[in-house]
Amino acid sequence: MTGMRRRVTIGFLSIVCLLFFSGMVSLVELSRLSRDTDGILRTNQRNIELAKTMLDAAHGHNVALIRLAVFGERQYDSLCMASLERLESSLQAAQHEALEKSFLDSLAFAATELRLLTDNYLAFGVSERPASKPAAAGYADPVGARWYNDQYEAVYERLTAAIKSYMTSTQSSLAPRTEQMKKNAYRAVTPVLISLSVMIAIVLMLFYFMSIYCVNPIVQMNKGLGDWLTFRVPFAVKGDLKDEVLELREKIDALIALLKQNKA
Repeated sequence: MTGMRRRVTIGFLSIVCLLFFSGMVSLVELSRLSRDTDGILRTNQRNIELAKTMLDAAHGHNVALIRLAVFGERQYDSLCMASLERLESSLQAAQHEALEKSFLDSLAFAATELRLLTDNYLAFGVSERPASKPAAAGYADPVGARWYNDQYEAVYERLTAAIKSYMTSTQSSLAPRTEQMKKNAYRAVTPVLISLSVMIAIVLMLFYFMSIYCVNPIVQMNKGLGDWLTFRVPFAVKGDLKDEVLELREKIDALIALLKQNKA
């Protein structure tokens, strides 16, 4: 490959390589950014789902215990235990999936406190209380109501507060993860900006090279050849000519010399 063609080929191949490299780097960084965004959204959605399930279970447990303790409807003991098991199952899922488990400590403590209080009441409180009257009669057991107000209600409020705190825990961890996503976005854009700057420099160099060593000499040779054909002005092209352009001028000089020799 001759000199001029080699230089032009190297210049354009450099641009192609830079475009490919910057595109690949940007694609990798954008893929990472997309994964991080999806992860944040999935984590937030999952936390909300688990928190909603725990709130529903806690509410169901509260309603069942009110019917059981205050109104003496013992058929609600199975619903009470089912709601508690549902709460504990959701809590175990949250503990298994959570990246930051510090938000779950108070929730786990409140759930354990509720479990102990419920088991203790079902084991001793129900058996020691007198038989209840039908709920339709509006009977409310003062002992059960006092137990609910003095012991259970405070535990239930701590549990619901801990569940709500867990529900909003994802928002508190969004700041550092958002900052990391910002850095990933900059990393995705930086290769493109660098490649763009380098490509601009290469294009300007190619323009300078093509103008100095190709375009201007060809323009001069074209004008000089036209002047020689029209006015018989001596053909002379000044400048630093290289490679194929130099060969072209030498061949034109040889052709003009041959024509002069034939005329002579």
